[in-house]
Amino acid sequence: MKLHAQTLFVAIGLGIKRNWHIFLAIILGIIFGNFLHDVTNTQNIRFVKFAHIAPSVINILNIIGQAFIRVIQMVVIPLVCSALIVGISSVGDSKQIGKFGKKMIIYYGIITILAVIIGAGLVLIFQPGIGIQHFISQQASVDAQTLVSAVIEEQRGNIGNIFLNMIPQNPLESLAKGEMIPIIFFTLIFSLALSKLGEINRPIVSFFESVFAATMKITDWIMVFAAPGVFALTTVAVSSFGLSIFSKLSLFLGIIMLGFIIQFFVVYPILMKIFSKVPVTTFYAAIIEALLVAFGTASSSATLPLTIACCEKRGISHKVCSFVLPLGATLNMDGTALFQTVCVIFLTQAYGVTIEPLQIILIMLLVIISSSTCAGIPGAGLITIALVLNSLGLSPQQLVEGFAFLFAIDRVVDMLRTTVNVASDAVVAAVIADNENEIDYDLLNNTEEYKDII
Repeated sequence: MKLHAQTLFVAIGLGIKRNWHIFLAIILGIIFGNFLHDVTNTQNIRFVKFAHIAPSVINILNIIGQAFIRVIQMVVIPLVCSALIVGISSVGDSKQIGKFGKKMIIYYGIITILAVIIGAGLVLIFQPGIGIQHFISQQASVDAQTLVSAVIEEQRGNIGNIFLNMIPQNPLESLAKGEMIPIIFFTLIFSLALSKLGEINRPIVSFFESVFAATMKITDWIMVFAAPGVFALTTVAVSSFGLSIFSKLSLFLGIIMLGFIIQFFVVYPILMKIFSKVPVTTFYAAIIEALLVAFGTASSSATLPLTIACCEKRGISHKVCSFVLPLGATLNMDGTALFQTVCVIFLTQAYGVTIEPLQIILIMLLVIISSSTCAGIPGAGLITIALVLNSLGLSPQQLVEGFAFLFAIDRVVDMLRTTVNVASDAVVAAVIADNENEIDYDLLNNTEEYKDII
């Protein structure tokens, strides 16, 4: 496969050329965020006159950033539900639905399994946790080692509850709480039932077609504010810890980034090369708007409308996009799986906990489950990591010192892993579309005629 990183950077460069305002917002956010960090954390006389207003500025930017995420997440549930119902109905018979679903599971399974293997391999080879053992109290290390030895077998029984929680007892309650996995579960069953009703389902399907169209229009309006929203989120993220934290966690950060690079520049291109004829460079250029917004918002759910818009307007059929992408944004989190694998093993190294090969396999299996139940919102990856730690008899509260390191870098890492998550969703959609002749290559390859999404 003749594919070089340089050609992919050129593709990303083409996307940045079309969306310079998003890219500029990210760069300015980093610069201004670091300035605010210096103002609030140093005694430099040059910053004295800014020190009293810096917290207010950060608070205002935080409100702007959170408002941007909330307003775009506002359309996520109606978009997901309507897209699935319309998508399954447009696919047609159950055989074709089964064929789409089977391929989707296979492709998502491949890239997620490879992600956890890559993450485990890198963290076991480079052992970044050993370098911060002196930051962990001796008593905390002893307690962690004792707990792991005592209760690891008992905690494995929690896996059954994970599957049970995917089934909603009350779909309306799950809808009100925004529980995406139960919502998806019920919507899939409801959609499949509609597909079996024949023409009698038309009023319902027509209603959800209108809902889908309306939510996409709202998304167009929201995207007008993408640049200030991304700027605010990036500024607040960097202002909280500055750039110096990376020196203390450089090896840990480097391993995570290396894993993401391998996933993005090696795993996905190989998948496309083996299972389709989709040109990698062109496709990455086609979805660059979604990747940039994913990086800025750190939310695959918030980016979902843009991912659908990029794929549909660049050649992938609505039939595939409306079925594959909503499921991917909810269930396919291979970037998060890679990150969680590295984090859990990193924590065991930091606390001097010895884990056996079978326990590493258990960690990898639970990471696949926990990442698929992870909400597509900023910071969710660290929340569901507790599920994996629970299999070792541990909790975040017992590893508070180690978790401080994870939280310190999580925002920037969250941006990167969300970008990987969104890219994998789009890649799988493209591969399935190619397999099913549901991709317009004339439109995909004509990069000069791309219409701006943002």
